[in-house]
Amino acid sequence: MTSSAAIMDRYSQVMFPATTPYHGDNPLVVERAKDQYIWDIEGRRYLDFFGGILTVSVGHCNDEITERTMAQLQKLQHTSTIYVNEIMVRLAEKVAELTPGRLQKCFFSNSGTEANETAVLAARMYTGNPVVITLRHAYSGRSMLAMSLSAQRPWRLGGVNDPYVRHVRNPYTFRAPAGLTAEQVVDLCVQDLEETIATGTEGRIAAFMAEPIQGAGGFIVPPEDYFKRILPIVKEAGGVFIADEVQTGWGRTGGKWCGIEHWGVEPDIMTFAKGMGNGSPIGCTIATPEIADAVQGLTFSTFGGNPVTMATTLATIEYMEAHDTPRNCAEQGARMSEKLGEFAAEFPIIGEARGMGLMQAIEFVKPGGMEPDAAITVAFVDTCKEKGLLLGKGGLYGNVVRIAPHLNVGDEDMDIAMDIVAAALAELS
Repeated sequence: MTSSAAIMDRYSQVMFPATTPYHGDNPLVVERAKDQYIWDIEGRRYLDFFGGILTVSVGHCNDEITERTMAQLQKLQHTSTIYVNEIMVRLAEKVAELTPGRLQKCFFSNSGTEANETAVLAARMYTGNPVVITLRHAYSGRSMLAMSLSAQRPWRLGGVNDPYVRHVRNPYTFRAPAGLTAEQVVDLCVQDLEETIATGTEGRIAAFMAEPIQGAGGFIVPPEDYFKRILPIVKEAGGVFIADEVQTGWGRTGGKWCGIEHWGVEPDIMTFAKGMGNGSPIGCTIATPEIADAVQGLTFSTFGGNPVTMATTLATIEYMEAHDTPRNCAEQGARMSEKLGEFAAEFPIIGEARGMGLMQAIEFVKPGGMEPDAAITVAFVDTCKEKGLLLGKGGLYGNVVRIAPHLNVGDEDMDIAMDIVAAALAELS
């Protein structure tokens, strides 16, 4: 049998080194996966609580979904957007049905990066303004525009940026100036947005773009009134609101289909990807009719609307509906949140436990202060892996562990995962 070491030696010869995998000198070389488990090439089994970065949403090789994928693959594999297929229309109807407010018209693409590019394009064409405001610590993708929208230095490559992107303070309450309450943090964010529009633009903008919960930023959850305070300023400047739901969408935050619904505001444009297709390459931009209609001229997506991807994605969403995964996310998320809160009280290396639904995080610090501890974060994730649990990392400082199990996770798997987390924390403390 080929070993992990042998494959990694070959990998290093033919792959860009920037795609460095997790776990340093002992990376995971995957052989197969089923439901909540991944097996490496040596046959070791792992409980997957990161899902390929919140992408395998309802289990690896889910039988109900895979059956519909294979049926479509044998019927019609590809047409591009130059022809119409019914499964694409059905999926667009389903997205319009489940998203909030007046969102109605979809554009399908291959990834969250492309979905966000389409959203910015639509906002600029609709408003006639070029400036887009987004948040510090945001992550929007890996194209030049998406990296410009991202505000984390490690993810901004190439040195070429869109000159019309502005970044404002994010509502990161844990790392706010000392002594500020959540309400005062929002006040500070509002002031920063107003000053940015007044000093860094001509007074008019195309859009304000934000993740309801910042993903790669470290699962940063805004205060309850944040978006309600921000959006009137955006509207006054002529902008539309783009909700980046690439990670928060499809019930992960618990109880609602879209993360932004927890904050009681309606976006003008929304983007999806990742878990929407349970691992199938998918990007989706949905907008109000007038914004969608403003995108005039020739455009297409070679693989956007691919019948196999459309069938897989529709099957995934209908599976979520049938099994009421938003409810499960709320219930299991509450159980996980309670345990992580207990760990934060017990172990001084945890600065904060936070999250919503099945999007939970722990931020590691050096005991006795707020200094980020990236080294203990790496050690923790590696230790959990050795004990059979896969977790993610994030945060500007590399000191946040992201915990995002499959949306249909049950009590047994949650208990196993939390026991491993507890054991790893005790070992590293």
